[in-house]
Amino acid sequence: MPISETAQKNHEELFPNHESTLKVTDPELIEVFDNFAFDEVLSYGNLDTKTRLMVILASLIAQQTLSEYKVMLGGALNIGVTPIEAKEIVYQSVPYVGIAKAFDFIHATNDILESRGVRLPLEGQSTTTAETRFQKGLALSKSVFGNMIDNLYEQSPENQIHIQDYLSANCFGDYYTRTGLDIKMRELLTFSMLLSLGGCEPQLKGHITGNLNVGNDKELLLSTVTQLLPYVGYPRALNAIRCIDENEVE
Repeated sequence: MPISETAQKNHEELFPNHESTLKVTDPELIEVFDNFAFDEVLSYGNLDTKTRLMVILASLIAQQTLSEYKVMLGGALNIGVTPIEAKEIVYQSVPYVGIAKAFDFIHATNDILESRGVRLPLEGQSTTTAETRFQKGLALSKSVFGNMIDNLYEQSPENQIHIQDYLSANCFGDYYTRTGLDIKMRELLTFSMLLSLGGCEPQLKGHITGNLNVGNDKELLLSTVTQLLPYVGYPRALNAIRCIDENEVE
């Protein structure tokens, strides 16, 4: 089963003049995968190439697949993902995967950017201060999730309320309020990371609601799951689809 012309064209767009060693050692696997990931899957949905690469990068961070991340980051930069956008994807991952898992991806991103002549540090994207991070984060979270935030505060036991405060000040105040990516992209990246982590279905459902509230409709979410399928596998993709479908029922 030869690699289709469409798959070759889409692969070449990301990785011009790339010579795959696996084509030599594992030709049948590469034929199957490239035809699926770079032709069949790409024929479904409404994600543009840039958005597709950005959600894939977020997914790869969540999955801790550093080698594939380096490859795909090169492809993402080749098709127009900016250095600031690349860095913001990694920063957005920190409250969801933790700094321990994000650490190597920060360094890898820096190395790749510097190898392309990008001077670091990049222009700062923070919009909050120590005095404003909580209120700005709380306001932004309410704009995304509405009354759900008030309910979480009201239902939280006294010895757990600090976690809600952290979500407002740190997760939203420190990260979501940054420039470089808009709120729709940040929510889509978060959706991508949560489905890729696995075992986070309650949080995934919450961010499905958040995505819908900011204008990322069901078709966009299904398109995202579809484009991530070759990288996350069927179990996590099917779990994400189930969560999307259950959101419509609730």
